[in-house]
Amino acid sequence: MYRMMAAMVISLLISLATGPRLIRFLRKLHFGQTIYELGPSHQQKQGTPVMGGLMMAAGLLTVSLLCHPAKWNGAWDTVIPLLAVSFLSMGVGFADDYIKAVKKRHDGLSPWQKILGQMVMAVGFSIYCYVNPTIGSRIIIPFIGGELNLGVFYIPVMTLVALFIVNSSNLQDGLDGLLGTVSVVSSSGWLVICAILSLLPSLPGGLSPDTYAVTGVFAAGLVGACVGFLRYNRYPAKIFMGDTGSMFLGGATLAMSMVTRLPILLLFTFFCPIMSSVSVILQRYYFKLTHGKRIFLMSPIHHHFEKKGYSETQIVSMYAGITTILSLMAVLGVCMIR
Repeated sequence: MYRMMAAMVISLLISLATGPRLIRFLRKLHFGQTIYELGPSHQQKQGTPVMGGLMMAAGLLTVSLLCHPAKWNGAWDTVIPLLAVSFLSMGVGFADDYIKAVKKRHDGLSPWQKILGQMVMAVGFSIYCYVNPTIGSRIIIPFIGGELNLGVFYIPVMTLVALFIVNSSNLQDGLDGLLGTVSVVSSSGWLVICAILSLLPSLPGGLSPDTYAVTGVFAAGLVGACVGFLRYNRYPAKIFMGDTGSMFLGGATLAMSMVTRLPILLLFTFFCPIMSSVSVILQRYYFKLTHGKRIFLMSPIHHHFEKKGYSETQIVSMYAGITTILSLMAVLGVCMIR
């Protein structure tokens, strides 16, 4: 528990200290946001530095390496995969941001280039989890207990889940402080879950308490990094996380859920980003089926609320409240397993 608290504080301080320097550096390079002309009126944000996800990555990387339970020789079996998925996801987002910043093209990477990069991460991590004896093909069912063994189908199913979660995180990043705030609450939920399970003598699925302890340190570092980032990203934002940060957060959240065998809890802790993807899918297919009609004024759905007259801070507060309630439900669901 002390390591988790230390990880949160150190990550917070690193993120806070890195922020001003990173903002100055990105401004010097003219790595600014290009505003999408068809979106809501955000022209005042044109040129705001992007790639702010780098400050979160710096904090999380440091505490993951320094604060994991060193007494457990298998700690690296959890730390390295968690970091690998996070940074591989971030790599795709960084490439996308770089093209946008240098070429001044809003589109960045093509959709297929993004999917290809994400596919490498998703397939590789799914295979790793499948062959890892401490994870395997079984996932824990919260609330009712028991396990669902997907067998060899674990690999394609979790590959699709990985792609969906990382891209959902990317779609959620559309307003000042939105994804950062949701991630603080979501990661806090995972921190509480891992802290509780790490203290139990007998765990669901036969996982080692150390697996949850290491993942808890990781979650704590993510909380601290996001809080520090929000110091500069809250409305009005001085820096945006960009695809670098949004895909990094999506990958980190996905990795925690798969390592702990609890991907079902993403429906609770990551509900808002998931609904961003769902709103885009519904909008697109409804538009095609009805030859031009729309369900929402604009998708993802947070832009619909913006079009309805809600301020950015109101939308962020609403999403934070929803994520808090659902994350508490996720904690309850874990407590009911045993």
